[in-house]
Amino acid sequence: MYNKILVAVDLSNDAKKVIDTAVRMAAGTADNLHLVHVVEPVAAAYSMDIYAVNINELQQEAINMAEKRLQKIGGDIGLGSDRTHTLLGAPAPEIRDLAAELGADAIVIGSHGHAGWKILLGSTAIKVLHGAICDVLTVHVGAEE
Repeated sequence: MYNKILVAVDLSNDAKKVIDTAVRMAAGTADNLHLVHVVEPVAAAYSMDIYAVNINELQQEAINMAEKRLQKIGGDIGLGSDRTHTLLGAPAPEIRDLAAELGADAIVIGSHGHAGWKILLGSTAIKVLHGAICDVLTVHVGAEE
C-alpha cells in the first residue's frame, strides 16, 4: 500500500514498537523504510555556565551519538546508512520536510496519547500531523495514563 515510509523515532525503547508497526505496514520488509531522528538544538538558555561548556562541541557530540544509535537500529532491520537520517532542528518541521524531500507517502511516529492540556500544548506527533502532505500513523507507545 505504501511505497516509501518515513519512520520517526526518538531512540528510546519505544522506537522498536514504532519500527515494528512500520515494517508490518511495508508487508513485513524494511525495503521501503527510512528512519529519522531529530536532535533538538542545545539551547544556550539552559542553566549552565556558557564559558565552561563549548555549546558547539556538546551539540556535535549529541548528533554523533544519535547518528550511531540510529544506524545501529537501522542496521538491525537491514537498512543501510543511506536510509537513516539524523537531523538537527525542531522535530516536526524537520520530519515533514524530509518526508517531502524523500517523496514519502506515509510517516510513522510514536505518540504517548496524552489527553487534556498536554494535547493542547502539542506533542511532536500532533505537530507532524499538522502540515504533513502524506498519511501519518501514530503508534501508541509508553505507559498508560
